Amino acid sequence: MRFIVSLLLTGAVVAIASYIIPGVYVAGFGWAIVTGLVIGFVNAFIGGILRLFTFPLNWLTFGLISFIITVLMVMLTDNIMGSKFEVNGFWSAAFFALAVAVLEMIITGAQKPKK
Repeated sequence: MRFIVSLLLTGAVVAIASYIIPGVYVAGFGWAIVTGLVIGFVNAFIGGILRLFTFPLNWLTFGLISFIITVLMVMLTDNIMGSKFEVNGFWSAAFFALAVAVLEMIITGAQKPKK
């Protein structure tokens, strides 16, 4: 059940971020869910391998390389998804990745019960 809720929230975050950021287009809420899944898988597998190889450089740049890798994974997802998810360039992908990160941080913070 938690996975389904997380999946729906990720789809909502991707849909909201694509609505906010100019130059990013998602065909609909269903495709926003699929886009969130594809970004997650691409970022976990290919992004993880790239982060492993760029660890020293990532350490020197205080994580900037990790953010750039995430932006590149969003652009790769654009190529994989075709016309269902479109990003117009590096800066649109960067603002989209930043918006998704901030929105997910807000939603995750709101989900956790206070002790």
